[in-house]
Amino acid sequence: MTSRERILTVLNGGIPDRVPVVPFIQEEYLAWYYPEKTHLDRVDTVIELAGELPFDVITKHNRFMTPPFLLRDHANWTVRRTRVREGDLWVTQVKIQTPDRQLTMESVVQDAGAATQGLMPGIRKHLLETPEDIESFICWVPDLEPSDADVMRQTAARWKQQTGDLGINAPWGWAGVFNYAADLMGMEQLMMAPYTEEDLYSALMDTLARQMIAYNLPLAEGGADAIGIQGHIANAGSVSTDYFMEFVFPYEQRLIRGIHEAGAYSIYHNCGRARAFYPIYGDLGMTLWETVSPPPQGDNDLALAKATIGDRICLLGNLDQIHFLKTATPAEVDAATREIVRIGKPGGRYLFAASDFLEKNTPVENVKAMLDAAREEGVY
Repeated sequence: MTSRERILTVLNGGIPDRVPVVPFIQEEYLAWYYPEKTHLDRVDTVIELAGELPFDVITKHNRFMTPPFLLRDHANWTVRRTRVREGDLWVTQVKIQTPDRQLTMESVVQDAGAATQGLMPGIRKHLLETPEDIESFICWVPDLEPSDADVMRQTAARWKQQTGDLGINAPWGWAGVFNYAADLMGMEQLMMAPYTEEDLYSALMDTLARQMIAYNLPLAEGGADAIGIQGHIANAGSVSTDYFMEFVFPYEQRLIRGIHEAGAYSIYHNCGRARAFYPIYGDLGMTLWETVSPPPQGDNDLALAKATIGDRICLLGNLDQIHFLKTATPAEVDAATREIVRIGKPGGRYLFAASDFLEKNTPVENVKAMLDAAREEGVY
């Protein structure tokens, strides 16, 4: 099988020749591995790396994680963006003028050279701080314009051509609905909103879900095999199952269904606690849940996840890349990888990876040991 065939077989519920080995590679590891490169790309450079450290490719480009309404003017929506340096930080300010209100967001990210583009910024001023801000946003936020959709289709088609039989492309959309609402409002305000501003919360979440579904459509039309969804904010350590089912589930399920109706697979990312959510994730119906993070970052047990929902959705991950992979010996990595693969592979619906992106300072010999052991142990 080619890598593409192998991955798609698993996503479709079949049994491949072996478990796909699909490490999440982004700018942090690429910048460390290729210190001479001044430009890194989550398709081009990942494909180059896959030629040196053989693995099955799932690219996760972040080019379209920021929606156009934060980037440029639209009707009744004027955008002014500035980016300034504060010490070792880059500060981006976005001011949006609607017919009735000015909305302002400020985000910060540390300057990490070529790896900066892969860092998630922190929000120090949220766009929607008052009920009036939310009302204005809902009223005036622009829909995706045809010119932007055309660029997205063309870019997704180019990524698919570049990747070919090496694997699949799974670019990120904005995020999950709840995750993006947290970016707009802040965690504390968002958590309380269903109780303090119930109607506004529902209207905002409905608006975001509708916009996200429309935004993901041209990516799928252009050839994106899957769409990445960030779902780690409403994890089992931050919200209860009751809260998730009432205030998060309806919108995330709507987004997932929209992706599937567009002809793409869905990859739902929660890199933290999730054990209490296993039945919920099965009902959400995403194609694949990543990353089955073990303690201490998560509370997950791969065997339990397989037994609970492994016949309904695909699972990816489970190797601790934050502590273990950077400090263990190659022999220890080999043994741990084989044990994880032995648990994950029965019945299919499992892809091997670490429990998030590979980090800088991860010894190359450990990465090689992980990839080699996963390929050998994963043969059906």
